[in-house]
Amino acid sequence: MSGNTNPGNFANRPKEEVQDAAKKGGEASKGGFASMPKEQVQEIASEGGKASSGSFEKGSEAAKEAGRKGGQSS
Repeated sequence: MSGNTNPGNFANRPKEEVQDAAKKGGEASKGGFASMPKEQVQEIASEGGKASSGSFEKGSEAAKEAGRKGGQSS
Protein backbone atom coordinates (compact mmCIF):
# COMPACT_ATOMS: atom_id res chain seq x y z
CA MET A 1 0.00 0.00 0.00
CA SER A 2 1.25 3.51 -0.78
CA GLY A 3 1.62 6.33 1.72
CA ASN A 4 -1.53 7.88 0.26
CA THR A 5 -4.59 7.07 2.38
CA ASN A 6 -7.14 8.54 -0.07
CA PRO A 7 -9.94 5.94 -0.42
CA GLY A 8 -10.50 7.18 -3.99
CA ASN A 9 -7.06 5.88 -4.89
CA PHE A 10 -7.42 2.34 -6.24
CA ALA A 11 -4.04 1.42 -4.73
CA ASN A 12 -5.67 1.77 -1.31
CA ARG A 13 -8.56 -0.59 -2.03
CA PRO A 14 -8.77 -4.37 -1.78
CA LYS A 15 -7.82 -6.13 -5.03
CA GLU A 16 -11.28 -7.72 -5.35
CA GLU A 17 -13.01 -4.35 -5.10
CA VAL A 18 -10.77 -2.89 -7.81
CA GLN A 19 -11.39 -5.88 -10.08
CA ASP A 20 -15.15 -5.55 -9.59
CA ALA A 21 -15.03 -1.85 -10.51
CA ALA A 22 -12.92 -2.64 -13.58
CA LYS A 23 -15.44 -5.25 -14.77
CA LYS A 24 -18.17 -2.60 -14.84
CA GLY A 25 -16.09 -0.59 -17.29
CA GLY A 26 -17.96 2.69 -16.87
CA GLU A 27 -21.45 1.22 -17.15
CA ALA A 28 -22.37 2.81 -13.81
CA SER A 29 -21.36 6.22 -15.14
CA LYS A 30 -24.07 8.71 -16.00
CA GLY A 31 -22.02 9.78 -19.02
CA GLY A 32 -21.14 13.31 -17.95
CA PHE A 33 -20.95 15.79 -20.81
CA ALA A 34 -21.29 13.04 -23.41
CA SER A 35 -24.87 12.39 -22.29
CA MET A 36 -25.92 16.07 -22.32
CA PRO A 37 -27.44 17.99 -25.22
CA LYS A 38 -24.83 20.00 -27.14
CA GLU A 39 -26.49 23.29 -26.21
CA GLN A 40 -26.28 22.51 -22.49
CA VAL A 41 -22.59 21.60 -22.76
CA GLN A 42 -21.89 24.85 -24.62
CA GLU A 43 -23.74 26.85 -21.98
CA ILE A 44 -21.71 25.26 -19.19
CA ALA A 45 -18.46 25.72 -21.10
CA SER A 46 -19.22 29.38 -21.74
CA GLU A 47 -19.23 29.96 -17.98
CA GLY A 48 -15.51 29.25 -18.04
CA GLY A 49 -15.04 28.77 -14.31
CA LYS A 50 -17.32 31.62 -13.23
CA ALA A 51 -19.30 29.13 -11.15
CA SER A 52 -16.13 27.90 -9.48
CA SER A 53 -15.92 28.22 -5.73
CA GLY A 54 -12.83 30.33 -6.33
CA SER A 55 -10.44 28.95 -3.77
CA PHE A 56 -8.13 31.93 -4.22
CA GLU A 57 -8.70 35.63 -4.45
CA LYS A 58 -6.93 37.03 -7.53
CA GLY A 59 -3.43 38.20 -6.71
CA SER A 60 -3.47 36.79 -3.18
CA GLU A 61 -0.28 35.42 -1.67
CA ALA A 62 -1.92 31.97 -1.38
CA ALA A 63 -2.68 32.00 -5.12
CA LYS A 64 0.87 33.05 -5.96
CA GLU A 65 2.32 30.32 -3.75
CA ALA A 66 0.07 27.68 -5.28
CA GLY A 67 1.13 28.82 -8.74
CA ARG A 68 4.81 28.57 -7.80
CA LYS A 69 4.33 25.08 -6.39
CA GLY A 70 2.37 23.97 -9.46
CA GLY A 71 5.08 25.31 -11.75
CA GLN A 72 7.79 23.46 -9.85
CA SER A 73 6.07 20.08 -10.09
CA SER A 74 5.50 20.14 -13.85
